[in-house]
Amino acid sequence: MKTLVKITKNYQITLPAKLRKSFSLKEGDYLEADLQRGKFVFAPKKMIDIDPAQKWFWTKEWQKGEREVDKDITEGRLAGPFSSAKDLIKELES
Repeated sequence: MKTLVKITKNYQITLPAKLRKSFSLKEGDYLEADLQRGKFVFAPKKMIDIDPAQKWFWTKEWQKGEREVDKDITEGRLAGPFSSAKDLIKELES
């Protein structure tokens, strides 16, 4: 979808409503800007504040483990459900 955008004072642009709605953009959202093959490319960018106490969860290593577990769940490689804590412990020890 091509549309004409005008550069205004302070080099600002306004995104047309069709584009904003297509990407569910709201005032205050961020766009990542890039130059590719001589063209401007903008992509929505989510910015999140991470609690320092939870920073470990977002490390590459931890996220890799999360993806592995998700795959195990999806592919049915899970033990359980367990009817008792005793059965769970028995499974963990085996």
